[in-house]
Amino acid sequence: MRPPELTGRVFRGSAVVRAGLLTPAQLRSSAWRRLFPDVYACTTATVDHCVRAHAVARLLLPGAVVSGRSAAVLWGVGLADSADEVTCTVPPACRSGAVPGVVLTRRALAPTDVTVRDGTQVTTPLRTGLDLARTRPLDDAVVDLDRFVRSGPADLPGIRTAAAVLTGRDCRHVRQAVALADGLAESPQETRLRLLLLRSGLPTPVAQFVVRDGGRFVARVDLAWPGHRLALEYDGAWHGDPTQFRADRQRLNRLTSVDWRVVFATAVDLHRPDALLGRLQTLLAAPRSA
Repeated sequence: MRPPELTGRVFRGSAVVRAGLLTPAQLRSSAWRRLFPDVYACTTATVDHCVRAHAVARLLLPGAVVSGRSAAVLWGVGLADSADEVTCTVPPACRSGAVPGVVLTRRALAPTDVTVRDGTQVTTPLRTGLDLARTRPLDDAVVDLDRFVRSGPADLPGIRTAAAVLTGRDCRHVRQAVALADGLAESPQETRLRLLLLRSGLPTPVAQFVVRDGGRFVARVDLAWPGHRLALEYDGAWHGDPTQFRADRQRLNRLTSVDWRVVFATAVDLHRPDALLGRLQTLLAAPRSA
């Protein structure tokens, strides 16, 4: 029989034992799930990354600030899954050792870099964006930034302004990442495709371009070279859904009816891009009027 006070809750094991709500033997029963040392959850509770991040900052390491990808999750952007490590920042003098499932960064955060969300200390959207830009490799940082900015917690111009005056470790890497981000991609693979094109030597495409015909909306495409009436679409696995497949074919028909050419890229092209880049180069060699 679960105590009502603990049903569906996350709690500190030693605290509930001291309060007489559970005995040590009861705490070890199948009614409770151990999340971290001395931190437990009722097995009726849904434990996602957000719940785990709150548990770390409020129970396991009181005073810690949720940061990085975990902070993004608290701001509503799914950059970490339920099983991923929780990322937190603690003061340099914090003596806490390594904890399985938690990544700690020791640094002094300015008061303006920290806020409270749902009772938990978390880095502000601006600070979170700058921290995401520290991710390595560089392309992963750009992917994270694009997803974070597109979802709205922070704006890219503000992140770029803050990055421009950064000093110290990783500042060059951060500035590179924010310069490459555009916050427009609708999936991580679209960002990776855009970065591939930027490094290819081909003309720079326009992201999320809206094709119109005499003012009439035709379609919005992932990447486009409007002067050539050429669109590049990333064809992910979800496009195989029958409903999405029909919608894609209708979009393709609308685009070709107004004399646009459409090339589709897949995950294979991201790993072996020569054929895709060669085809795009050929198509771009014959300019078309808009």
